[in-house]
Amino acid sequence: MARESGLNRQILRLAVPALGALLAEPIFLLVDAAIVGHLGVAQLAGVGIASVILGTLVGLSVFLAYGTTAQVSRALGAGRPADALTFGIAGLYLAVIIGVAVLAVGWPLAPWLIDLFGGTTAVADFGIVFLRWSLLGLPAMLAVLATTGVLRGLQDTRTPLYVAGAGAMVNMGLNVLLVYGIGLGVAGSAIGTALTQTAMAAVLVVIVARGARRLGVALTPHAGHIRGAGRAGVPLFVRTLTLRAAIIVTTAVAARQGVTVLAAQQVVMSIWNFLALGLDALAIAAQALTGKALGEGDQAAARRFTGVMLRWGVGAGVAIGIVVLLIHTFAGAAFSPDPEVRTAVGAALIVVAVSQPLCGWVFVLDGVLIGAGDGVYLAWAGVLTLVVYLPAAWAVAMWAPGGSAGLVWLWVAFSIVFMGARAVTLGWRYRGDRWLITGAVR
Repeated sequence: MARESGLNRQILRLAVPALGALLAEPIFLLVDAAIVGHLGVAQLAGVGIASVILGTLVGLSVFLAYGTTAQVSRALGAGRPADALTFGIAGLYLAVIIGVAVLAVGWPLAPWLIDLFGGTTAVADFGIVFLRWSLLGLPAMLAVLATTGVLRGLQDTRTPLYVAGAGAMVNMGLNVLLVYGIGLGVAGSAIGTALTQTAMAAVLVVIVARGARRLGVALTPHAGHIRGAGRAGVPLFVRTLTLRAAIIVTTAVAARQGVTVLAAQQVVMSIWNFLALGLDALAIAAQALTGKALGEGDQAAARRFTGVMLRWGVGAGVAIGIVVLLIHTFAGAAFSPDPEVRTAVGAALIVVAVSQPLCGWVFVLDGVLIGAGDGVYLAWAGVLTLVVYLPAAWAVAMWAPGGSAGLVWLWVAFSIVFMGARAVTLGWRYRGDRWLITGAVR
């Protein structure tokens, strides 16, 4: 009992601040959705499509945080803090390079990307405006990911919490000012978020740079280290690509069902992302603690952490699911005055609520395997999971009715089929010992 109590304290020490930081990030999207939603249904639908594209671009680069956390925590556990910061600096340079490249490519391709989802001309116009202005903040967004990963690997989740919390408050006030005060509309929402992300990145970069200087780690770019960070991130990139592909497919199916369903889908997906990143706080703790334990060569500790964190994950899922059930009937009113959108949101949130315990299990195991450096398996598992999900999404597109019922069936496919397949593949790996590889770098 005493040992488990100690594990709980370590998990909470990392997970509680990580929860605050992770919840602050989706607040950016929720604020955008809430502010833009009161401009009109077409604006909300357009921002919904653009947010999925932007979320995909950022999400595909999440290895900058996850991979860096695993590398830094393993080096820290092995007693090599200077190497830990070297990994972190290389990841930061890689983040900026990727961000600038995606901005250069994404700006001219914005109309084509928006058109992939269909929708009316008005919806597409608003989506293009939001996407292009948001892309200006992409290098900063990726820098935030990279620096946050460094700090998590160093077992510091408080600093990202303070920065993200301050950023969320600034973003809310700035967006209201730009959208309504100055009258920039959809563009104002994107500009406000891009400016806030840039300020957050500047603060975090200074903090990481100071830590590197204290340990005598060079801050100049090293081509070999940057290439190494890129190679290490490839499996996690593939893993994330499959997750984002599932979300894109889900949004595309919603777009086939009309503007009302697409607008409701944007609200439900924003809420799901909010809940998912909340559960991901436990996955962050799992990454940091698993990586450190395996870096120290302690396989037994990694097993103990996993068992305790899985119980936390399922329990948190149950609690979150109950909260969603309590608010599902009126949650849509915060995002849209349209009664059909509100009804569809409420119906889909019932499915979201029921699936939360399963999500808690999946997110914790995902974090454990990321912390263990088991990226290659996660990549293959992601491909298999996507293959399982695509027929279910296709069936909804072909045969599900429109309106609220169609959105409910879409979320049954995503929450039960897709997340269920992830639970099976991750649980199968956890049962064995092939992920329990010790050492500073896998």
